[in-house]
Formats: sequence, structure tokens, C-alpha cells
Amino acid sequence: MPQSETIKNYQILADKALDFWLPSEDIQPEHLHAAMRYSVLGDGKRIRPVLTYATGQALNVSLSSLDGPSSAVEMIHAYSLIHDDLPAMDDDDLRRGRLTCHKQFDEATAILAGDALQALAFYILAHDQAIHTRAENRLEMISVLAQASGSRGMAGGQAIDLASVGKDLNLAQLENMHIHKTGALIRSAVKMGALACPDITPDQLDKLDHYAKCIGLAFQVWDDVLDIEGDTEVIGKPQGSDIERGKPTYPKLLGLAGAKQTAQDLHDQAINCLSEFDERADTLRWIADYIVSRNK
Repeated sequence: MPQSETIKNYQILADKALDFWLPSEDIQPEHLHAAMRYSVLGDGKRIRPVLTYATGQALNVSLSSLDGPSSAVEMIHAYSLIHDDLPAMDDDDLRRGRLTCHKQFDEATAILAGDALQALAFYILAHDQAIHTRAENRLEMISVLAQASGSRGMAGGQAIDLASVGKDLNLAQLENMHIHKTGALIRSAVKMGALACPDITPDQLDKLDHYAKCIGLAFQVWDDVLDIEGDTEVIGKPQGSDIERGKPTYPKLLGLAGAKQTAQDLHDQAINCLSEFDERADTLRWIADYIVSRNK
């Protein structure tokens, strides 16, 4: 099966799992549940769930064991986007080509939807009986996602980002920001897929984590490139919005050609991390290729 078809199947599985775990709009509080479903089930790339599925499959983990972890990481991602879009932060009107949660509903509902999605993510990891791994691994999944979501991960990265607007960062500072803001959740997606394997070895986990670190940074570098070269209708947000806000970006620091080369170097490192894995890791290789060639 072509890798693009495998990815599409993972996206379908992710959507079904998310639909299963998200409360129905018919259940009170209906307005809040509608906002949660609107924000999660919109037209997303599902990069993080796909990474969870692909990592687990590289280690011969059953797909049913990966539904819960993939849903949890996507809900954390969706919650972060809801809050990032708020007027107090990035103040965006569009997300994934349609109105942001606070524009479609209201600011209070958007805040609560993000809060509820965060809580639901950890409920899933704690209670999903389809996750067939050691108890220690399940506990580590919860720990990994919690750290990736908090001040030493995604939330910390957003705080650094907000504090950096209009400032000149050096390369190490910019990398540190994105390791936290974008990379932490991507790494957690891969780690949770790996921890779903009861027999995962420390060496395998280290190599997969470094793979995830590289593609996480590459993902952000390429996002910065798309902010310059991308089409608003395709990328789902106004072209040049990061530059307009004075945000530090890789092209601003390295130039457009330098940013593209950095993304390629990170891609190459990621591929090298998979050298000891067999063809079951080909989807992970395909994802690394996609990250530095996508148009949105």
C-alpha cells in the first residue's frame, strides 16, 4: 500500500477515535460540547495522531491500542490552538481555513472548550481499556503528555513566544522556543506510540525520541517558510502574519535559503535515527519527507 494511503487510513482512524471520545452535542452543556467538537473535528492534518499510529506500527503494536493515545495528543493540540488564537495571545480570526473557536462561539466558551479538552486527554490515557501495555508504560504516557503540555513544554514555549515578539533572538534561543512550543507535543506523540509497545527498549525509545525532536523542529522551520511562501487559502491563515506581528522566525534569522537548508538537515538527521528499524518504519520516513515538502 502506498504511504499516502497508509497516512489517509491513520487519519480516518484518528477521526473515528476522536468522534468516539468527544461528548455529543446533545449532552449538557451542549454549547460547550459543540465548541469542543468544532475545534477538534475540523479539517486538520492529524500529524500528531498519525505519528502515534506510525510509531506504534513500526513496533508492531495493534491499532486499537493506539486509538486512545492518538486521541489524547490531538485533543491537547486542539486545546492549545483554541487558546493560542484568543485575543489575549495571537488574536487570530482564522484557523484551518475557518473561523477560530472564539469567533464561531465566544471567548468564554473557547477558554472552557480548551480546558475541557485538556482534561479529557488525560482521562482517555487513564481509562482506555484498549491500551494493552504495561502499567508502567501507561503511567509514563500520562507523564510524557503532561510534561509536553505544561511550562516545560508547549505552554512554556508559548510564553517564550509571546515574550519574544519584537525582539531579536539568536538561533539557540529560537530553537529552544520551538523545542518547547511545537516540538514537545510532536515528541510526546511519538513517545506514546512507542510506549504502547510493552517490550520497547531504552535504545529504541531514545532513537525514536531524537527522530521526533528533529521532525518537530523541521515542522516549525517549514511553517516559517510557508508564512513567507504559502498561500493564505492553502495554509489557512493570512500569509505573512508572523512577520507582521514581529515574531522571530528562521527565515528572519537565517534567510529563506538558510531556513530551507536547516529544515533539510533536520530531515536528514531524523531519517538517520530510523536506520536500525525495518520497513515497518517506512511511514515515519515518509512523514519526515512530507514535513519539508508540504504546502500547508
